[in-house]
Amino acid sequence: MLGAGRMGGALIEGWLKARTYTPDQLIIRDPFPSPQILELEGQGCRLNPQDGGLALAQTVLLAVKPQIWRETAEAVQAHLAPDAIILSVAAGVSTADLSRSFGGRRVARIMPTTGAAIGQGVASIFTTDATARARAHALFSPVGTVVDLDDESLMHAATGVSGSAPAYFYAFVEALEAAGIEAGLPADSARKLAHATMTGAAALMAERQADPSDLRRQVTSPNGTTEAALKILMGSEGLGPLLRDAVAAATQRSRELGG
Repeated sequence: MLGAGRMGGALIEGWLKARTYTPDQLIIRDPFPSPQILELEGQGCRLNPQDGGLALAQTVLLAVKPQIWRETAEAVQAHLAPDAIILSVAAGVSTADLSRSFGGRRVARIMPTTGAAIGQGVASIFTTDATARARAHALFSPVGTVVDLDDESLMHAATGVSGSAPAYFYAFVEALEAAGIEAGLPADSARKLAHATMTGAAALMAERQADPSDLRRQVTSPNGTTEAALKILMGSEGLGPLLRDAVAAATQRSRELGG
């Protein structure tokens, strides 16, 4: 693993919980390892080995920030095994650029979410190489849902709809909590109500595998309180146009980062 920050750390946590990998199967290169990563070193993980130690890796996961991926690739590519497969979670970085910077090795792009830490992540995958696709599935299927994309250009949209979307959800819950306080609820009560209601609703949708529009209709009584609120949320300046703009902005930024 090249980088073990938020996303890399979430994947490691998920793999260990799912028993997909053990610490002694991990090689991690990170200049500022977290306390959790340092603990793994005592359990057999090889942390920041000499360059020669990188040749042991059959799969290399690029999990650094998009702004520094090129310098990371330049620093390690000559030390990797010739048949190592490169999997990248760096937003916006194309498979062509990845393969070129990693000496022509087989590559796959993945856009995951940090829900992988609890086995409920989502990962969008693009590659034209069957072996790289299988390797990506082996890493990401144990920690969540995997979606294969046939067109690399769709990875930008997948970033806007999925990769960045956990933050949209957290922002919604944050705003709902603030609205509760504005309506007169004590801060602690507003927090508990907002958090528990949203996580419960998401869990119900997941368990029943239901269409969200069906669930929405089931809890919306004619002329009731929910309908009154939805006239705002689903109005001309509500969630629909806001999320279209938000996803469009994230999609565009993904394209820019790839440049």
